[in-house]
Amino acid sequence: MAFAYFPHTEDDIRQMLDRIGVESLEDLYSDVPQDVIYREEYDLPDAMSEHEVRQYFEALADQNTSLFCLCGLGAYDHYSPAVIPHIISRSEFLTAYTPYQPEVSQGTLRYIFEYQSMITELTGMDCTNASMYDGATAAAEAMMMAMAATKKKTRVLLSEGLLPQVVKVVKTYAKFKGIGVTMIPCLDGVTSYGSLLTELAVGDVAGVLVPGINKYGIIEDFTGFADAVHAQKGLFIVYSDPSSLAVIKTPADWGADIACGDSQTLGIPLSYGGPYVGFLACTKDHVRKLPGRIVGATKDVNGKRAYVLTLQAREQHIRREKATSNICSNQSLMALYVTVYMSLMGPKGLREVNELCYGGAHYLHDRLLETGLFEKAFDKPFLKEFTLKTRLPAQKIQDALQLIGVFGAVEVEPGLVNFCVTEKVSKESVDAIVGYLAEEVAL
Repeated sequence: MAFAYFPHTEDDIRQMLDRIGVESLEDLYSDVPQDVIYREEYDLPDAMSEHEVRQYFEALADQNTSLFCLCGLGAYDHYSPAVIPHIISRSEFLTAYTPYQPEVSQGTLRYIFEYQSMITELTGMDCTNASMYDGATAAAEAMMMAMAATKKKTRVLLSEGLLPQVVKVVKTYAKFKGIGVTMIPCLDGVTSYGSLLTELAVGDVAGVLVPGINKYGIIEDFTGFADAVHAQKGLFIVYSDPSSLAVIKTPADWGADIACGDSQTLGIPLSYGGPYVGFLACTKDHVRKLPGRIVGATKDVNGKRAYVLTLQAREQHIRREKATSNICSNQSLMALYVTVYMSLMGPKGLREVNELCYGGAHYLHDRLLETGLFEKAFDKPFLKEFTLKTRLPAQKIQDALQLIGVFGAVEVEPGLVNFCVTEKVSKESVDAIVGYLAEEVAL
């Protein structure tokens, strides 16, 4: 059968078949059992007009239940200004591909440069790439950077306070790279400094990965961590929520060598789990090990400012078996998304977002304790999400909340549930939800 848009002629196809010693295209499927091949006419519905197709899918969409989000654990329901989708939908952005030719890619290169500038300002690090698939892959790449930088060491330490999805992805990368992973336990809700020192004393540690805000929502204190890791010639890596870095200590403040995390908190909608965009930043000492794209500013032959891809390890594109990472592509469109978000918000706007989140989260925290259904799990500082202890089955609380269209109380560990409040949650909503739980859910 000839297809109008297939480039191969009948003669092309015959030459390829002759080359591999096959008589026909059907022979390529000779290994497929004949009894699984469907030979009847397909029962397809009648053709529909565009309007009918839209109505059909709208009817399907109406069957979905849209829930009000009251939990975090790595994906946060922050407000996204309406102007962002319109800007990133411009054709020069939406269809942008790898900017290998700087002379025709100045727009793409410029916004990547702006993204890098903003991420380095938030993290306090010297340089960053643009960018990674999500926070979990950024953490895995950070681990591999640590292994490349320390060479002969064979293991990394991970805090048990890291988000579970981050731990799983890092362990998956580690398994197929032959890297040993040792978990550092949490003590009273935070990464145990004593356990860290014990593992460092054992030796052979390339890097230590810890969360700036852990899975319990607690803001961690890493006093002494970097010095201890550096004393053993390892790299200190902090996994951060970049939005929170507008108001809490940055990875650079803690003496980190590498910072990573998920920039979804910078205005990207939840979108059923993606696409998101991971960030990976480091000190200048490790920039040559940084995967992904790095854009630099220079001047053209006329002395005007111009942008180019720079400091790229050629192994990533040519000798991939020798590369630190094979993650050559990036989430450039999503990097543009958070760049527009950050430019709209500015430092003042990001602080205001965090202030609203902080006030709302602490208000919900206190109101839930008043119901008698929950108890404090930890007496530690938190920003926008927190963990409470409950004697009720988490599923019972979740079912009750879903009856009023709320998604929350995700079980972090047996008896511990997570709640989160962003700037989109009003005081009136909190009062209504807490009042409902107090009346409908009995001990």
